[in-house]
Amino acid sequence: MFYRGKYTDGADGREMGAKRQRIIDQGPSFYGNSPGSSFMYTAPPPPYSYVSQPPPFPVVRLRGLPFDCTETDVAEFFHGLDIVDVLFVHKNSKFTGEAFCVLGYPLQVDFALQKNRQNMGRRYVEVFRSKRQEYYKAIANEVADARVGSPRRNAPRAKSSDEGKESAEHTGILRLRGLPFSAGKDDIMEFFKDFVLSEDAVHIVLNSEGRPSGEAFVEFTNAEDSKAAMSKDRMTLGSRYIELFPSFSEEMEEAISRGR
Repeated sequence: MFYRGKYTDGADGREMGAKRQRIIDQGPSFYGNSPGSSFMYTAPPPPYSYVSQPPPFPVVRLRGLPFDCTETDVAEFFHGLDIVDVLFVHKNSKFTGEAFCVLGYPLQVDFALQKNRQNMGRRYVEVFRSKRQEYYKAIANEVADARVGSPRRNAPRAKSSDEGKESAEHTGILRLRGLPFSAGKDDIMEFFKDFVLSEDAVHIVLNSEGRPSGEAFVEFTNAEDSKAAMSKDRMTLGSRYIELFPSFSEEMEEAISRGR
């Protein structure tokens, strides 16, 4: 998620990651009750108005995504739009090729629809209008699936890289992939709370627009700690399964410099 500001259900998109975490904390029973006033935030008036009706929830549904697709790929596909949240849809722990994408403002939905049947890699992607209820239902399904336990559901690329992870040399640096766009350094430090880390040891990678890319690098005290921290591979931060990869300083510096 790109933004850390305010969010109201009917206006501009903010704080969806925090809201989604509340749903997880309360369990799947949350779905079925419409989000009430306790989920509302005070936001500044949007730069547009709707007569006699609230603005629509700014979400679209994507179909036909590559099975190795990441949140960053979706953000690049909708380059120039404000991406608030990306939710990949799974069935029986397998990625279906579908996702929901929450945008910053209702007016951006029309721009997103212009990407319908354009290519992501070698596949064309279909883009449809969606509704808040469909997005919340998808969240509830993902939460229920996560509680049952499906360690591979949000890591379509991980299977082919498992052997490489196990044999890779540890230098004390790990690369994280699949982070919520709203994740800050404090969230990552909490994820690795069993290890001694400072904020200076956590590096969140930004994209070319200066926004979080969903990746980060963490420098541990030594190689033994980074190897031990691999036990957190595919554990959840918020509602996301986080992939961990042994890395090295050159890769970290190159990734950080791309976002400058």
